[in-house]
Order: sequence, then structure tokens, then C-alpha cells
Amino acid sequence: MEATAKLSYARMSPQKTRLVVDMVRGKGVQEALTLLKFSPQKAAAIVSKLVSSAVANAEQKGVSDVDRLFVKTIMVDQGPVLKRFLPRAQGRATKIRKPTSHIFVVLDEK
Repeated sequence: MEATAKLSYARMSPQKTRLVVDMVRGKGVQEALTLLKFSPQKAAAIVSKLVSSAVANAEQKGVSDVDRLFVKTIMVDQGPVLKRFLPRAQGRATKIRKPTSHIFVVLDEK
């Protein structure tokens, strides 16, 4: 039985988030949460909460054994980019891009 969780518009670059997501793909849930807990990246905390949410969704669905769950699919898509401007010298302005990500997790039993 599969359990899913989705996070839209996470204020994190998809490129940086994919580096963290690649660490936990295919791992067991306990191992994935441990890796994310001790990872220094900002995206690790976001992905950790999302995996925990997927585990809670699995419990709601009535999965027989939560300890047998593993990360079947986890992917990061690019969301919209917030565009801002920063004033600079001599009346100029610089573009600031604030990217967002959509993260999707699927857990399954072994």
C-alpha cells in the first residue's frame, strides 16, 4: 500500500533540494530520517518533515507495519520564481530571483 505527501511552493531552489533528495531515494524511512536529521542543508529539514508527513499518511491508511516502509519515489519539480529588485548605485537596479520547489514523496512497503 502506497502513501504519498506533497509540498508545493517550498522556498528553496530545486537544484539544491535535489541534492538532498538524492540521498534518501530508495532508503528505508528510519534511515532516511536519520540521514536528513544530521544533514546540514536547509532543504534537509523541509524534506524530513515531508517524509514524516507521508509516514503519518501511511498510518492513517492503515499500513500493517510502518517500519517496513521505504522511499519508493521522491522528486523535485521547479515552481514559480519570485522576481524582486534590489537598488544599486547610480540609479540602477539588480534582479533577484527567489526560486520555489514542488516536492513529491511516495512511500511503499517492502
